[in-house]
Amino acid sequence: MTDFAELLQPDRGQDARTIHLVDKAGFDDWAKRQSASRRALLAAMHFEGKTPYQFAILPAGQGSDEFEIVATVANVSSLSPWCLAKLGQALPEARYRLAGGHQPGPAALGWLLEQHRFDRYKTKPAPERGPRVLLSGDAARIGETVRLAEATTLVRDLVDTPAADLGPAELEQAVRDRSADWGAEISVTKGDALEQGYPMVAAVGRAAVPQRAPRMIELTWGDPKNPRVAVIGKGVCFDSGGLDIKPASGMRLMKKDMGGAAHALALAGLIVGGRLPVRLHLLIPAVENAVSGNAFRPGDVLTARSGVTVEIDNTDAEGRLILGDALTRAGEEKPALMIDFATLTGAARVALGPDLPPLFCNDEPVAEAILAGAKAVDDPVWRMPLWDRYEEMLKSDIADFANSANSPMAGCVTAALFLRRFVPEGTAWAHFDTFAWRPSAKPGRPAGGDALGLRAAFAALERLFGSGLPRP
Repeated sequence: MTDFAELLQPDRGQDARTIHLVDKAGFDDWAKRQSASRRALLAAMHFEGKTPYQFAILPAGQGSDEFEIVATVANVSSLSPWCLAKLGQALPEARYRLAGGHQPGPAALGWLLEQHRFDRYKTKPAPERGPRVLLSGDAARIGETVRLAEATTLVRDLVDTPAADLGPAELEQAVRDRSADWGAEISVTKGDALEQGYPMVAAVGRAAVPQRAPRMIELTWGDPKNPRVAVIGKGVCFDSGGLDIKPASGMRLMKKDMGGAAHALALAGLIVGGRLPVRLHLLIPAVENAVSGNAFRPGDVLTARSGVTVEIDNTDAEGRLILGDALTRAGEEKPALMIDFATLTGAARVALGPDLPPLFCNDEPVAEAILAGAKAVDDPVWRMPLWDRYEEMLKSDIADFANSANSPMAGCVTAALFLRRFVPEGTAWAHFDTFAWRPSAKPGRPAGGDALGLRAAFAALERLFGSGLPRP
């Protein structure tokens, strides 16, 4: 893991290179204050201060070996998390501070993330470069920014890891590795106990080889007197589609089908690191949806942990099954709030594309807190309706309901309605149908696994429950 604390340090007057930030509205005024030689150099480089992420390296003074940076951002007065990301990768090894008393604020996140690379499988990784250190006068915010960077790279690295190296057992180990550091309690249910206690989790995962056996992973942390918050993540470590097998094109990225679990574990880490005054209950049903002679079949009827019966219309709609048992378990502890993350439906991508996770929520104050948090931290989500009239699409002739709709329309809505059936009445619940993947790179956001909705959820929890750490 990249040492992000090394890359973002308190400004105590250390020697550092200066970064001048300009935007389209203010560039001309800034340029007028520069020397004629600087203006000529900028003109030669066609630097006009209009294009975000553009930067230039300038001599600090006549005959000086030192240098300064000028960089274009969209708005100098309101920095985004990504406006300094390109600099974090492209600049030479050195310490840097923003000119004019500006503080990096949210932009420090992109600076940090751009310096992390997932190169575990590279036989010749890129040459090691020295750190590009950013100084901040907002010392109280540094720890939180570092934790956000660590949480984001945890999601990215877990999702990017091939399924051969990240099955249910390895996902369990990832939770165990953190539980000791957090002072948390962990329990894992598998084998006969899983069959009895979490029958839908057991059914989805039973076709996998014994080394990749299904399990329910639970972690608890915090004062039991505090409000209980359940965080649930879909942990399908690889999804073949089961007997309703996916085509090759649909299976190619299915190592990322545990992206919900990665988000849930990362959010748990933010809760613990921020010492939020809650009783955390993390639940990760971990399975591989494989194909073998004992795989669950279309037309089978499963009895869920809650006692309801579910007819299997499609074995590729397996994520909602394992989440159903996890939601039931979470609800038994009477939480104040339940949040789940899942790479649940392709329909969500058709509706909103890869960048924008649908949010489903049954509680208006919680939904408002998530949407406000998403806007505040520039981690967008889009609220979608829990449209009651579509419940009829989940009807079954022989069971209480089916696991897949009888219509190709409104796929992410009907999936959310399926999950809602396992949420206790009166319990606040939010569901993120996240892609957990970035098809193409952007500054601070490489192609591959990514955290989408994570920072929005944490910002909402801070708004709803406060924080145990002082805030600036």
